[in-house]
Amino acid sequence: MRILAISGSLRRDSYNAQLLRAAQELAPVGVELELYDGLAAVEPFDQDDERNAPAGAQNFRDAIAAAEAVLFATPEYNSSIPGQLKNALDWASRPTVREGALWSKPVAVIGASTGSFGAVWAQAELRKVLSASGARVAEAELAVGRAQEHFADGSLVDPELRRGLAEALEALATSVRPVLAAA
Repeated sequence: MRILAISGSLRRDSYNAQLLRAAQELAPVGVELELYDGLAAVEPFDQDDERNAPAGAQNFRDAIAAAEAVLFATPEYNSSIPGQLKNALDWASRPTVREGALWSKPVAVIGASTGSFGAVWAQAELRKVLSASGARVAEAELAVGRAQEHFADGSLVDPELRRGLAEALEALATSVRPVLAAA
């Protein structure tokens, strides 16, 4: 099973990117987690181009379409999701919802922030956007508040958070297994 992991932060060493690298370590047996690094290259959404997307947007769509599931890790900017992530999701949901790369795609949302709440508002907003785009949002949650206290040298060191991340990954994988079995 191939899960695409997308960080909503463009910063290379963001806590959300580090969270996804920890997810790679904790992926269930038989699950490959691929980190997507092309978010910064996704052009601004333009409805005039939705059927003939520019290269960055098309690469994003193709990466989602090729994966069995997607794991999003988002920071919280102004109580919501980062603009570049929302922009990319607009591309992935087009040209129509049923034709978009997110349609019926199993997804899960986690997040980290330096604030106390671990980007819970951004996670809720992202789940809403993904649901509206036709994705199948898994019942998996992980909010890493005060992230600077839970990472050392780029690694997630908190055992309880590692356990929660492993549980979120298993929940996402579990939502994909019936689809793979039916194929």
